[in-house]
Amino acid sequence: MITASIVAYHAPVDELMHLMDCVIRSNIEILYLIDNSSNDSLRELERMSPKVVYIYSDNLGFGHGHNIAIQKALAKNADFHVVINPDVYWGGDIIKALEEFMNSHPDCGLVMPKVLYPNGDLQYLCKLLPTPMNLFGRRFLSIKSIQKRMDERFELHSSGYDKVMEVPSLSGCFMFLRMDVIRQIGGFDERFFMYAEDLDLCRRIGEVSKTMYDPDVSIFHAYGKGSYKNRKLLKYHICSVIKYFNKWGWIFDKKRRLVNRKCLEQLQSFQ
Repeated sequence: MITASIVAYHAPVDELMHLMDCVIRSNIEILYLIDNSSNDSLRELERMSPKVVYIYSDNLGFGHGHNIAIQKALAKNADFHVVINPDVYWGGDIIKALEEFMNSHPDCGLVMPKVLYPNGDLQYLCKLLPTPMNLFGRRFLSIKSIQKRMDERFELHSSGYDKVMEVPSLSGCFMFLRMDVIRQIGGFDERFFMYAEDLDLCRRIGEVSKTMYDPDVSIFHAYGKGSYKNRKLLKYHICSVIKYFNKWGWIFDKKRRLVNRKCLEQLQSFQ
């Protein structure tokens, strides 16, 4: 069984309907729509399909919302669960393709497809485990040439994004999860209200299995970069990044160094 979840906070109805139509037409059996909005006006979307289970929740964060669905998926003995952002959509039978990928890679706990902007441009969402400079420098560094060089390494530009590869940090906009691994490590860490919860989950999955990128499957993601435009979201972002480094280590993080070295050596083998 494959289940999925969307956490919505006053998401545009037309955007949600577009995504939900993609899910309904796929082999996902249950879609949990977790509504963190201040009212339950999205409840009407449950009528779109018997697959849709609407759950109205207090807004305790992105991870908390998805954990509600993950717990229900575990109770259903789901084999896989897909975490999906409201601003994602796709064409074709990508869920079946990703299920086949996971079946052919039994040591993989998480796979992310190629992610494109709506105009077809590539989003660089395969990343190393970050240092403080990677996260704070790319947001506040004013010297663009240095920022560009840092990002090219951090976002693995040299890989070409055209090969199956093991990647330490993958985006939370679309996470295809093996539930046997989630049973081992748990779901999202709810101390992260918004931002960095996907990084933390990737890291925990990576300690017991592989986190992988599959370029043969692609999705579209609007990717609004809200924290670059909204001071409240920026505050959430900074707070989450601080919590992440408090948890895993700021300067002294031996595991980060080893994991990143392994990833970069893998890329060198592709040359």
